[in-house]
Amino acid sequence: MAVFRSNKQIYAQLIDDNEGTTIASASSTEKSISDKKVNKIEQAQLVGTLIGEKAKEAGIKSVKFDRGGFLYHGRIRY
Repeated sequence: MAVFRSNKQIYAQLIDDNEGTTIASASSTEKSISDKKVNKIEQAQLVGTLIGEKAKEAGIKSVKFDRGGFLYHGRIRY
């Protein structure tokens, strides 16, 4: 699972490293999240919940977390 955060958005992807393909992705720009008027940490929590649901649907039970060089606090932690 790779996570990227910009100043306004957060993105998460489930990537199959062997195949080099994205299995599932979620971001704060999706309609179900962007319509809600919440702060950035709450957006990150919603993205985490959404990527978790998509992982369950894809049959993924565990992932390795790639924070992309970002420190593990704030929005990355959620």
